[in-house]
Amino acid sequence: MDNACRSWIAFGSACLLGLALWTAAARFSKRIEPWDSPDYWAIAYPVAIAMCGGLGFAFPDRPWRWALTLMLMQLPVMILGGSGFGLLPLGLVLAAVLALPGLGLAHMCGAARRNLF
Repeated sequence: MDNACRSWIAFGSACLLGLALWTAAARFSKRIEPWDSPDYWAIAYPVAIAMCGGLGFAFPDRPWRWALTLMLMQLPVMILGGSGFGLLPLGLVLAAVLALPGLGLAHMCGAARRNLF
């Protein structure tokens, strides 16, 4: 499989995983914005970081892209859930900051994969 095809598979996987995770977090917490729930910090956010690591290991070529994509999928979930656009710039900044641990783990897992294989 060529690199472009693997990149599309990784991007699609990150989108689908992110949409599923953040939709579940919003539904179970009964909140439009998942990060308003205490369960976000205890369950959903650590799961997201772990998923970033998994994506980084599975797709080690510039793995920060998959981690960032997964974390930014929170925004479409919130918008489709009824959140307004008024705080969208702040939401983008917050989602980007929340992505940093996932970016780091994805990078480390990608490096480990490259060193192992």
